[in-house]
Amino acid sequence: MPPRAGKARLHPPLLSPGCFCPPARDASSRSGPAMAVAATATAWRALRRVGLGARTGPRGSLLGWPSSSSIVRSPEARRLSTSPALLLAARRFTDKHEWIAVENGIGTIGISNFAQEALGDVVYCSLPEIGTKLNKQDEFGALESVKAASEIYSPVTGEVTEINTALADNPGLVNKSCYQDGWLIKMTVDNPSELDELLTEDAYEKYIKSIEE
Repeated sequence: MPPRAGKARLHPPLLSPGCFCPPARDASSRSGPAMAVAATATAWRALRRVGLGARTGPRGSLLGWPSSSSIVRSPEARRLSTSPALLLAARRFTDKHEWIAVENGIGTIGISNFAQEALGDVVYCSLPEIGTKLNKQDEFGALESVKAASEIYSPVTGEVTEINTALADNPGLVNKSCYQDGWLIKMTVDNPSELDELLTEDAYEKYIKSIEE
């Protein structure tokens, strides 16, 4: 599917029956030189091929993460990306920058601060219906920003019990509060042992530092 004008598309967004977000606008309603868009898309595809921690599964990684030199961030933002206040010990991470925090057998899932910064301002989101059953690494939705769009994947096996309906009117919460108000879904954790396969706070912090060097 060709990228929309003014936007480089990494993956087509998942428009599931449970999507509560407004439909994407027609390409004719967005402006931007076609040549610039094509160049941007080519650059992102190149980053995707050599992206950080590329998933070996059939669908590829969460995002074609650009290198740290491609992300302009303030010193404050760099501190926040690995701040202990944000990366709580109870939270586990994938190497594709999804996180999960479990309480009473229910996992809350979102994307990390590093991920939301790389993605940019989120303008659309697509989430599954309550009751959707997911296996670990199953695609369950998509986020679309002003510069890219990408699928998101389940860190564990379970069933969706809740979706963050606040994102329908305010998808920017994913950027403003990715660890709190900007969570995406809640789900059961059918195989708790899968949590042990995810990155701890310390391991994820080291991983972020390694790819920022």
